Formats: sequence, structure tokens, C-alpha cells
Amino acid sequence: MDNVVVTGASRGIGLGIAKKLAATGYCVIAVARRESAELAAAADVQTSGAGAIRFEPFHLAEVDRIGGFVAALRKRHGPLYGLVNNAAISAEGLLANTPNADIEALLRVNSLSPIVLTKYVVRGMMAEGRGRIVNLASIIASTGYSGLSVYAASKASMIGFTRSLAREVGRTGVTVNAIAPGFVDTAMTEGLGEDQRKRIIDRSALRRLAEIEDVANMAAFLIGETGRNITGAVMTIDAGSTA
Repeated sequence: MDNVVVTGASRGIGLGIAKKLAATGYCVIAVARRESAELAAAADVQTSGAGAIRFEPFHLAEVDRIGGFVAALRKRHGPLYGLVNNAAISAEGLLANTPNADIEALLRVNSLSPIVLTKYVVRGMMAEGRGRIVNLASIIASTGYSGLSVYAASKASMIGFTRSLAREVGRTGVTVNAIAPGFVDTAMTEGLGEDQRKRIIDRSALRRLAEIEDVANMAAFLIGETGRNITGAVMTIDAGSTA
């Protein structure tokens, strides 16, 4: 029974990944600030053994506490085989008008926190000679999007981090990959205006939005034995928006 940590697992893509990995047979440690009703319902399906989802509350912005948090996870759950860095925040607005505190908060959660979390988790993986790390990036890191310059910078940092860390730890049997979703059919995109949503769909090759399940399936592929010879890769899931 391998433990996989999934951050930002209370809703959306993070919850979808947690549920998919649990269905595949992993013991999922779902990390979020608060347990949503959806996460609680998923965790109630099975509470022990392979396929379990176990909620662990933590605020990833508290970077100085991450080392202790990882040590506590290992003590409670055992070795950590996988890590999915999904937690992120977004703040839309022109850079010229964005308060410095908002810029710092976004970069702390989206870039600094996953790097520090990975630092402590990967130590155990390297010692055990096995492990899987999956970082959630975004197509916006390469395409750009007006009003999301700070978010784009944070996601671009995760791609560079992925490729460099893959070279650092590959010789120890640990793989590191990134998933770059486009606009995904979630509650967030449901909030888009009808015209804006139509424009996004019309410019995709498949004339639709990707879905949470698509991202979850890719995460499971990379975490599993199927991904054993894939590392340093960025897997784009955007229904052909960047084709």
C-alpha cells in the first residue's frame, strides 16, 4: 500500500486526482486548509487500507512548518511514495495595480510552498530508491494570459523546477513530471461569461474543454508503473487549445 500526498485536495482538480488515485489502490493523504463536504464524502467511502483517502489539515503558506508537517505525516502514515503538488491560488488583475502583498502571497503558495514541501518529501524517496512527484503547472505558463502575469510566473517556475529536479533525483529512482492543464470544465470555468467560454472552446482543436477526469487520469498514469520511464516531462491537457 503506497501513500501519495495530494495538496489542494478539497475540491476541483485536487479532489479529482485524490479520488482517482484512491480508486487505483493508493492510500491518499489529502492535504487542504479545510475539509470540504465533497472530500469528506470521498473519504467516507473507504477509511483504511489501499484505496483510503485520509484528510490532513495544513496551510501551505506556513512554509516554516512544512518540515515538521512532513515528519508528522511519515510518523502517522509511513513512507511517502508519491506527491502531487496541486494546491495553488489565483489572483486576476493587471500587474501595475496588484498590491505587493498579493504578489508575495501568490508566489508563496504557488512556487515556494511546493518547492519546500518537495524538498522534505523527496528526501525519503531518495533514501528508499523510489518515488513519484507530479507538479501541476498550466498552459498559461507558456501562452500567457492578460491579467494573470503573476500566476503565469508561478506556474512557469514549476516547469523549470520539474525539469531540473528530475535530473537531480533520477539516479535514485524518483521521477518528476508536470501536468499543464488548459481551461478545465470546473466550477471556476462555469463562472466565465458565455461569450468568453465560447471563445475558449472555439479555439481548441477538439471544440470542448478538458475535464477534471482527464487531468486525474494523467496523474494516475505518471504515479503508476506506467510512468516509470517518464521524467522531466510536461504533459499538456487542453483539448488542443495550444495545438
